[in-house]
Amino acid sequence: MLGNFQQSQLRIEIAASADAIHHSLLRPLQLEKWLVGQRFAPGMPEELHSGFQFTSWTGPVAIHHHVDVVKSNCLRLLLSGGIDGFHEWYWGEGWVQSRLEGISIFPLNLGQTLSLLSLRQFLAIQKS
Repeated sequence: MLGNFQQSQLRIEIAASADAIHHSLLRPLQLEKWLVGQRFAPGMPEELHSGFQFTSWTGPVAIHHHVDVVKSNCLRLLLSGGIDGFHEWYWGEGWVQSRLEGISIFPLNLGQTLSLLSLRQFLAIQKS
C-alpha cells in the first residue's frame, strides 16, 4: 500500500443517547444517511455483526471492511484497500470517540473529523 502511516483519535460530545449513537453506527441504512461521500455495496444486513465483510467507496477508491468487534458501545473495523489499518468507535451517553490508524494517501484525520461532525449534525436533526 502506498501512503503514509497515520493515526488519529478524536472524541466529541453529541446531544444524543448511547442507543441513538449505537443505531447510527451499526445500522447501514442509518450510516448511509450521515457518512458523507461514501457508497456501500448492496446486500448490507440490517445491523453490522462480527465477521461481516463489506466494501464502501469514496469516489473511485474502494475500502474493504471486516467487522472485527461489535459490542453495545464499541465497533472495530479492519480496513484494507484505500486504507490499510483499523477504525474503532466507542460511545456512551452524549459522546462518541473514533480511533483510526492506517496507511493511506488520504488525509485520514480530515475525513475522520468531517465524519464525526456529520454524525453529530445527523443525530441533532433526528432528535428534533
